[in-house]
Amino acid sequence: MPRPLLVIALVLLAPVAFALAYVAVASALMFWPANASPPAEDRPIEAWVLSNGVHTDLVFPLRGHGTDWSKLFPPADFRAVPPDADHIAIGWGDRDFYLYTPTWADLTVKRALGALAGIHRSVLHVTYLRRPEFEKQAHRLPLSQRQHDLLVDYVRNALPQRRATLVEGVRYGATDAFYEAEGRYSMIETCNNWTGRGLRLAGVTVSRWTPFDFNVVRHLQKR
Repeated sequence: MPRPLLVIALVLLAPVAFALAYVAVASALMFWPANASPPAEDRPIEAWVLSNGVHTDLVFPLRGHGTDWSKLFPPADFRAVPPDADHIAIGWGDRDFYLYTPTWADLTVKRALGALAGIHRSVLHVTYLRRPEFEKQAHRLPLSQRQHDLLVDYVRNALPQRRATLVEGVRYGATDAFYEAEGRYSMIETCNNWTGRGLRLAGVTVSRWTPFDFNVVRHLQKR
């Protein structure tokens, strides 16, 4: 092959090779999980990980076990919180992508590349839920009180100065809201890696790196 054509071929194939290596590393690490032998302790608190096949959220009981999430994320910040809401879902992600891509139809190449490049700030997406709305699609996350407290602290630390600052005027619906968050999204630090890091810190068995949703839920119980 002539040298110019070889250079062009290498340039075109390099992103493909990188993407394949990225997925291969993430997949391989599922078989070398962190916290493979967690300490024996009672896990009476039933939390969840919710996945839509791409993105994961942590789901906690709204009140109890020493935490009342409605005080940190007050219902007044939302359009219409159901009076019988009993859980809250919390996810982290790229600010630009989260705020302006409510559906996949709104996704643009520029926005996707901007998220991967890590040039935008991040936000937390918080949603009030009723248990029947999510439990059939969620993965069970039984927690001890110690693990629960570590995860709650992890979420609080994602907020600037541990305070919830509402992003005004942007919501997907009546039961969700966005809050300013620490960190920047990138192809290394994805929304799922944020979820996975929290689980690792809490001593939950999970992949050592979780760029994809399947890395997060692989070692969790379905329902």
